[in-house]
Amino acid sequence: MKAYRLFGMPGSLYTAKARSYLIKQRVDFEEAIPADPAWPDITRAIGRWIIPVLVTPAGEIIQDGTAIIDHIEAAGLARASAYPETPVHRAVSLIVELFGGEGLLRPAMHYRWDFDETNLDFLRTDFVAALMPGATGEVEETVFGAASGRMRKANSAFGVSPETAPAIQASYEAFLALLNAHFTRYPYLLGGRPTIGDYGLIAPLYAHLARDPYPAAMMKSRFFHVWRWVERMNAAQALLDGLCPDEALFADDAIPETLLALMRFIAADYVPELTAHVAHANRWLDAHPDLQTGTNGLPNPGTRMIGMAEFDWRGHVISTMVMPYRFYLLQRVQAAIADAGRPMAALLADSGLAALAALKTHRPVERHGNLEVWGADLRG
Repeated sequence: MKAYRLFGMPGSLYTAKARSYLIKQRVDFEEAIPADPAWPDITRAIGRWIIPVLVTPAGEIIQDGTAIIDHIEAAGLARASAYPETPVHRAVSLIVELFGGEGLLRPAMHYRWDFDETNLDFLRTDFVAALMPGATGEVEETVFGAASGRMRKANSAFGVSPETAPAIQASYEAFLALLNAHFTRYPYLLGGRPTIGDYGLIAPLYAHLARDPYPAAMMKSRFFHVWRWVERMNAAQALLDGLCPDEALFADDAIPETLLALMRFIAADYVPELTAHVAHANRWLDAHPDLQTGTNGLPNPGTRMIGMAEFDWRGHVISTMVMPYRFYLLQRVQAAIADAGRPMAALLADSGLAALAALKTHRPVERHGNLEVWGADLRG
């Protein structure tokens, strides 16, 4: 049987999520880079240049880390499902997935692109090795300049600026301290095995923040247990370090205080942004009453952004990109919250995350043909 092929880059945030999952499930896969001859045909097939992409042994093309995870789960190839069976654990894990992949983009971008003295030589070599292996001299500089130029431009679209840098650093270090306290006692987010929340967190915490030299040094020297978890998430073995007797999750759908503290951080750090994005999306939808169901409502079906939303964040007024993909993940969270009922409502109230249940766009976001599209208007 042919192996799966995962197209991505070592330094790619969303590739890290899919790669970790495939490793943990012990799925037979080969990793390929965008320099691979097959890549142009893949990008034409999905309608945009975006990673990760999984090509199945049957030739099916699946784009997006969550979609890749769900494909493996549906195929019955998961050794240990990413989705907890108990309702509170499932909802909490999905909340952390959303925050990991979307709410940590600010520190991920800041620590990659604002520390050139330490990071630049590594990033140049890393990017060129994936995009045009063997390039040297002017060609190397051209390849890296084009790729890094796009990313540096995106930096500001995630709210990164010289003015916000101190707040970003303070926020990220507070987050690492909370996560380190949790991983001091437990090997994974919900106990003895990784769940979808771990896979959401590993995206930025490996690709940007544990590989790029400046943030990697900080993580290793000051937040060892987070670093150890990063290693754990990229090894097929459980690597429990004696913290758990087996691979079971916490008993009785329990949430320890260390995880509750992390949820309170998410409420303070990310809910204001998500609230502003939902409000912007609803204004945008109201301004497009003729939007056709099953499309993104934009000239280019592959466009991911519908504008910028402004909000208050840690003493600063910032604007960030509004991407409907986030609402797709939020909808998964809300479905799990509804399934979990009163115990989850109480936990959300205690953690300051109650708003997550009510933040809804007028139209749902769906994914068809590896693209985000709007569903039918929920208001009738």
